[in-house]
Amino acid sequence: MRALLTGGTGKLGAALAERLREAGWTVVAAGRGDGDVSRPEEARALVERSVAELGGLDVLVNGAGAGFRPRPVAEVSETDWDEAFGATAKGSFFVTQAAAPHLAASRGLVIMLEDVAGLQPWPSFAPHSAAKAAQSMLTKALARALAPEVRVCGVAPGPVAVEPGSEERRAAETLVGRVGSPDDIAGAILYLAGAEFVTGSTLVVDGGRLLQTGRAPDA
Repeated sequence: MRALLTGGTGKLGAALAERLREAGWTVVAAGRGDGDVSRPEEARALVERSVAELGGLDVLVNGAGAGFRPRPVAEVSETDWDEAFGATAKGSFFVTQAAAPHLAASRGLVIMLEDVAGLQPWPSFAPHSAAKAAQSMLTKALARALAPEVRVCGVAPGPVAVEPGSEERRAAETLVGRVGSPDDIAGAILYLAGAEFVTGSTLVVDGGRLLQTGRAPDA
């Protein structure tokens, strides 16, 4: 598989790129230094460079994001809002738009790296939750728009790549009693790559986080 992974130089993204390469994939792991994906012209340029390097494109993983920091609603600024939506929602759309013709040629796959924050309200991360909810809707909208040549699916992680020292607290948020690992997310991506009858769906990989009745991590 030939894949472009945006957000591929962050803590989770870099580990995902490594796991996918171990599975035999050829991966371009793009970070902020490779272009601002919230700018359509830079998104297009990144896709074209990646296709040239890979010799085509089979999978796009939209993992770029920003603005994940706690803020009381009263203190959220326009900059906070734009930062959260820029890479996550706007970037996911324009990178996918640019990649669509190449993916159609290979009957490929788009993976939106979503977040359980987009499926439940986290008051202190309102811009992030809203941006991830928008990305989740893009999974469905683009699945319809690009069918039947291109499948579009989502992977929504729970507590994965958590801050050092918070493992025990974050593990308690899940039903399985542990935090997630990049292997858990890579496994979901590998599954979806081979699941040719699945599109427009989001695979939640959260250890049962959404089923817990406790407060959100920011509350």
